[in-house]
Amino acid sequence: MNTTQLPALILAAGRGERMRPLTDTCPKPLLTVRGKPLMQWTLEALLTAGAHDVAVNTAWLGRQIEDYFDNGRLARIAQSCRVQKPIRLRFSSEGRDFGRALETAGGIARALPLLAQNSDHAADSAFWAVAGDVFAPDFAFPEPEVRCFLAGGRLAHLWLVPNPPHHPQGDFGLSPDGLAVDGPGVHDARYTFSAIALYRRTLFAPPWCDIPPGNPHGIAAPLAPLLRRAMAAGHVSAQLYTGSWTDVGTPERLAQLNAIDGPI
Repeated sequence: MNTTQLPALILAAGRGERMRPLTDTCPKPLLTVRGKPLMQWTLEALLTAGAHDVAVNTAWLGRQIEDYFDNGRLARIAQSCRVQKPIRLRFSSEGRDFGRALETAGGIARALPLLAQNSDHAADSAFWAVAGDVFAPDFAFPEPEVRCFLAGGRLAHLWLVPNPPHHPQGDFGLSPDGLAVDGPGVHDARYTFSAIALYRRTLFAPPWCDIPPGNPHGIAAPLAPLLRRAMAAGHVSAQLYTGSWTDVGTPERLAQLNAIDGPI
Protein backbone atom coordinates (compact mmCIF):
# COMPACT_ATOMS: atom_id res chain seq x y z
CA MET A 1 0.00 0.00 0.00
CA ASN A 2 1.23 3.48 -0.84
CA THR A 3 0.90 5.15 2.53
CA THR A 4 0.72 8.62 0.98
CA GLN A 5 -2.83 7.66 0.04
CA LEU A 6 -4.00 9.00 3.38
CA PRO A 7 -6.98 11.33 3.15
CA ALA A 8 -6.04 14.98 3.06
CA LEU A 9 -7.68 18.20 4.19
CA ILE A 10 -6.93 21.53 2.55
CA LEU A 11 -7.80 24.42 4.84
CA ALA A 12 -9.37 27.16 2.71
CA ALA A 13 -11.94 28.92 4.89
CA GLY A 14 -10.11 32.09 5.93
CA ARG A 15 -11.25 35.61 5.07
CA GLY A 16 -7.81 36.82 4.02
CA GLU A 17 -8.12 40.20 5.67
CA ARG A 18 -4.48 41.13 5.06
CA MET A 19 -4.93 40.37 1.35
CA ARG A 20 -7.66 42.95 0.90
CA PRO A 21 -8.74 44.39 -1.48
CA LEU A 22 -7.79 41.31 -3.56
CA THR A 23 -9.89 39.04 -1.37
CA ASP A 24 -12.96 41.27 -1.35
CA THR A 25 -14.19 39.46 -4.45
CA CYS A 26 -11.89 36.42 -4.70
CA PRO A 27 -11.12 33.87 -1.97
CA LYS A 28 -7.41 33.77 -1.17
CA PRO A 29 -6.93 30.12 -2.30
CA LEU A 30 -8.01 31.13 -5.82
CA LEU A 31 -5.56 34.03 -6.18
CA THR A 32 -3.21 33.33 -9.07
CA VAL A 33 0.38 32.32 -8.38
CA ARG A 34 2.56 31.73 -11.44
CA GLY A 35 -0.33 30.96 -13.73
CA LYS A 36 -2.72 28.97 -11.56
CA PRO A 37 -4.72 29.28 -8.34
CA LEU A 38 -2.69 29.07 -5.15
CA MET A 39 -4.67 26.11 -3.81
CA GLN A 40 -4.21 24.19 -7.05
CA TRP A 41 -0.49 23.90 -6.38
CA THR A 42 -1.25 22.06 -3.14
CA LEU A 43 -3.93 19.89 -4.69
CA GLU A 44 -1.63 18.85 -7.54
CA ALA A 45 1.17 18.01 -5.10
CA LEU A 46 -1.17 15.82 -3.07
CA LEU A 47 -2.46 14.00 -6.15
CA THR A 48 1.05 13.50 -7.50
CA ALA A 49 2.11 12.02 -4.13
CA GLY A 50 -0.66 9.45 -4.33
CA ALA A 51 -3.50 11.00 -2.35
CA HIS A 52 -6.86 10.62 -4.07
CA ASP A 53 -9.31 11.45 -1.26
CA VAL A 54 -9.27 15.15 -0.47
CA ALA A 55 -11.57 17.37 1.57
CA VAL A 56 -11.57 21.17 1.53
CA ASN A 57 -13.14 23.43 4.14
CA THR A 58 -14.55 26.72 2.89
CA ALA A 59 -16.27 29.80 4.28
CA TRP A 60 -15.53 33.22 2.77
CA LEU A 61 -16.64 33.12 -0.89
CA GLY A 62 -16.50 29.36 -0.55
CA ARG A 63 -18.90 28.74 -3.39
CA GLN A 64 -16.31 30.15 -5.78
CA ILE A 65 -13.81 27.51 -4.65
CA GLU A 66 -16.37 24.72 -4.98
CA ASP A 67 -17.44 25.90 -8.43
CA TYR A 68 -13.87 26.31 -9.64
CA PHE A 69 -12.86 22.77 -8.75
CA ASP A 70 -15.87 21.19 -10.42
CA ASN A 71 -15.70 17.65 -11.76
CA GLY A 72 -14.50 18.73 -15.20
CA ARG A 73 -11.59 20.81 -13.98
CA LEU A 74 -10.74 18.24 -11.30
CA ALA A 75 -10.54 15.55 -13.97
CA ARG A 76 -8.17 17.68 -16.03
CA ILE A 77 -5.98 18.37 -13.00
CA ALA A 78 -5.88 14.66 -12.19
CA GLN A 79 -4.95 13.87 -15.78
CA SER A 80 -2.13 16.41 -15.70
CA CYS A 81 -0.85 14.70 -12.53
CA ARG A 82 -1.10 11.29 -14.24
CA VAL A 83 -3.49 10.01 -11.60
CA GLN A 84 -5.05 6.68 -12.49
CA LYS A 85 -7.51 6.26 -9.62
CA PRO A 86 -10.77 8.22 -9.33
CA ILE A 87 -10.35 11.42 -7.34
CA ARG A 88 -12.83 12.25 -4.60
CA LEU A 89 -13.04 15.91 -3.64
CA ARG A 90 -15.50 16.90 -0.92
CA PHE A 91 -16.27 20.25 0.67
CA SER A 92 -16.98 21.17 4.27
CA SER A 93 -18.95 24.38 3.71
CA GLU A 94 -18.65 26.32 6.95
CA GLY A 95 -19.96 29.49 5.35
CA ARG A 96 -23.12 27.74 4.15
CA ASP A 97 -23.67 25.84 7.40
CA PHE A 98 -22.73 28.50 9.96
CA GLY A 99 -22.16 31.77 8.11
CA ARG A 100 -18.54 32.00 9.22
CA ALA A 101 -15.22 30.19 9.40
CA LEU A 102 -14.63 27.91 12.38
CA GLU A 103 -10.87 28.54 12.76
CA THR A 104 -8.40 25.73 12.25
CA ALA A 105 -9.30 23.23 14.99
CA GLY A 106 -13.01 23.88 14.60
CA GLY A 107 -12.76 23.46 10.85
CA ILE A 108 -10.80 20.23 11.11
CA ALA A 109 -13.26 18.82 13.64
CA ARG A 110 -16.12 19.73 11.32
CA ALA A 111 -14.47 18.07 8.31
CA LEU A 112 -13.46 14.83 10.04
CA PRO A 113 -16.64 12.95 9.00
CA LEU A 114 -15.73 13.64 5.37
CA LEU A 115 -12.29 12.17 5.94
CA ALA A 116 -13.90 9.13 7.57
CA GLN A 117 -15.98 8.59 4.43
CA ASN A 118 -12.75 8.55 2.47
CA SER A 119 -11.16 5.76 4.50
CA ASP A 120 -10.60 2.64 2.44
CA HIS A 121 -7.34 1.58 4.06
CA ALA A 122 -6.06 0.51 7.44
CA ALA A 123 -4.44 3.86 8.21
CA ASP A 124 -7.65 5.86 8.30
CA SER A 125 -6.82 7.26 11.75
CA ALA A 126 -4.27 9.61 10.16
CA PHE A 127 -4.58 12.35 7.58
CA TRP A 128 -2.70 15.19 5.95
CA ALA A 129 -3.72 18.78 6.62
CA VAL A 130 -2.29 21.77 4.79
CA ALA A 131 -3.29 25.40 4.57
CA GLY A 132 -4.65 26.42 1.19
CA ASP A 133 -2.79 29.72 1.33
CA VAL A 134 0.81 28.54 1.58
CA PHE A 135 3.00 28.13 -1.50
CA ALA A 136 5.40 25.20 -1.17
CA PRO A 137 5.85 23.95 -4.75
CA ASP A 138 8.62 21.49 -3.87
CA PHE A 139 6.96 19.83 -0.89
CA ALA A 140 6.28 16.23 -1.97
CA PHE A 141 4.23 14.84 0.96
CA PRO A 142 6.98 12.27 1.49
CA GLU A 143 6.11 8.64 2.02
CA PRO A 144 8.99 7.77 4.40
CA GLU A 145 7.74 10.34 6.91
CA VAL A 146 4.20 8.96 6.55
CA ARG A 147 5.42 5.45 7.27
CA CYS A 148 7.36 6.63 10.30
CA PHE A 149 4.35 8.54 11.63
CA LEU A 150 1.99 5.60 11.16
CA ALA A 151 4.43 3.26 12.88
CA GLY A 152 4.79 5.51 15.92
CA GLY A 153 2.37 6.78 18.51
CA ARG A 154 2.53 10.53 18.00
CA LEU A 155 -0.64 12.56 17.58
CA ALA A 156 0.88 14.99 15.09
CA HIS A 157 3.96 15.52 12.96
CA LEU A 158 4.69 19.09 11.92
CA TRP A 159 6.92 20.57 9.26
CA LEU A 160 8.65 23.69 10.54
CA VAL A 161 10.40 26.28 8.39
CA PRO A 162 13.04 28.95 9.04
CA ASN A 163 11.35 32.10 10.28
CA PRO A 164 10.36 34.47 7.47
CA PRO A 165 10.98 38.21 7.92
CA HIS A 166 7.35 38.87 8.84
CA HIS A 167 7.39 36.25 11.64
CA PRO A 168 10.85 36.45 13.25
CA GLN A 169 9.76 35.10 16.65
CA GLY A 170 8.70 31.72 15.23
CA ASP A 171 6.13 29.33 16.70
CA PHE A 172 7.74 26.19 18.13
CA GLY A 173 11.09 24.74 19.03
CA LEU A 174 12.58 21.46 17.86
CA SER A 175 14.19 19.14 20.41
CA PRO A 176 17.24 16.96 19.62
CA ASP A 177 15.02 13.86 19.61
CA GLY A 178 12.65 15.28 17.01
CA LEU A 179 9.86 16.52 19.23
CA ALA A 180 8.11 19.84 18.71
CA VAL A 181 8.27 21.93 21.86
CA ASP A 182 6.49 25.08 22.96
CA GLY A 183 9.68 27.01 23.41
CA PRO A 184 13.26 27.09 22.12
CA GLY A 185 14.68 23.81 20.90
CA VAL A 186 17.78 22.95 18.90
CA HIS A 187 20.36 25.73 19.34
CA ASP A 188 17.72 27.64 21.34
CA ALA A 189 15.87 28.36 18.08
CA ARG A 190 12.20 28.66 17.37
CA TYR A 191 10.82 27.94 13.93
CA THR A 192 7.64 28.80 12.08
CA PHE A 193 4.92 26.21 11.62
CA SER A 194 4.55 25.67 7.87
CA ALA A 195 0.83 24.78 8.17
CA ILE A 196 1.68 21.37 6.69
CA ALA A 197 1.20 18.42 9.03
CA LEU A 198 0.14 14.86 9.63
CA TYR A 199 -2.50 14.36 12.32
CA ARG A 200 -4.28 11.51 14.02
CA ARG A 201 -8.00 11.83 14.47
CA THR A 202 -7.56 11.23 18.19
CA LEU A 203 -5.96 14.69 18.54
CA PHE A 204 -9.42 16.12 17.89
CA ALA A 205 -11.11 14.13 20.67
CA PRO A 206 -10.84 14.23 24.47
CA PRO A 207 -8.64 14.83 26.36
CA TRP A 208 -7.01 17.08 23.78
CA CYS A 209 -10.11 18.58 22.19
CA ASP A 210 -13.58 19.11 23.65
CA ILE A 211 -15.40 19.78 20.37
CA PRO A 212 -18.16 17.18 19.80
CA PRO A 213 -17.59 14.79 16.86
CA GLY A 214 -18.32 16.52 13.58
CA ASN A 215 -18.60 19.89 15.34
CA PRO A 216 -22.40 20.04 14.79
CA HIS A 217 -22.78 23.36 16.63
CA GLY A 218 -20.07 25.13 14.66
CA ILE A 219 -17.68 25.80 17.53
CA ALA A 220 -14.82 28.03 16.39
CA ALA A 221 -11.49 27.05 17.94
CA PRO A 222 -7.81 27.63 17.11
CA LEU A 223 -5.37 24.77 16.63
CA ALA A 224 -2.39 26.05 18.62
CA PRO A 225 -3.80 25.28 22.10
CA LEU A 226 -4.42 21.64 21.09
CA LEU A 227 -0.92 21.32 19.72
CA ARG A 228 0.61 22.86 22.82
CA ARG A 229 -1.26 20.46 25.10
CA ALA A 230 -0.09 17.51 23.04
CA MET A 231 3.47 18.89 22.91
CA ALA A 232 3.56 19.15 26.69
CA ALA A 233 2.79 15.43 26.82
CA GLY A 234 5.45 14.58 24.23
CA HIS A 235 2.98 13.58 21.51
CA VAL A 236 4.02 15.94 18.69
CA SER A 237 7.05 15.32 16.48
CA ALA A 238 8.47 17.73 13.93
CA GLN A 239 11.17 18.27 11.37
CA LEU A 240 12.70 21.25 9.64
CA TYR A 241 11.79 21.89 6.00
CA THR A 242 14.16 24.15 4.08
CA GLY A 243 12.57 24.02 0.63
CA SER A 244 10.73 26.86 -1.02
CA TRP A 245 7.84 28.01 1.22
CA THR A 246 5.81 31.20 1.39
CA ASP A 247 2.88 32.21 3.53
CA VAL A 248 0.99 34.18 0.88
CA GLY A 249 -0.52 36.55 3.41
CA THR A 250 -0.27 39.98 1.78
CA PRO A 251 -0.57 41.46 -1.72
CA GLU A 252 3.13 42.30 -1.54
CA ARG A 253 4.15 38.68 -0.98
CA LEU A 254 1.86 37.57 -3.78
CA ALA A 255 3.41 40.12 -6.11
CA GLN A 256 6.91 38.99 -5.14
CA LEU A 257 6.06 35.38 -5.96
CA ASN A 258 4.66 36.32 -9.33
CA ALA A 259 7.70 38.46 -10.10
CA ILE A 260 10.06 35.50 -9.65
CA ASP A 261 10.63 33.24 -12.61
CA GLY A 262 9.46 29.75 -11.80
CA PRO A 263 7.54 26.75 -13.10
CA ILE A 264 4.06 27.33 -14.51
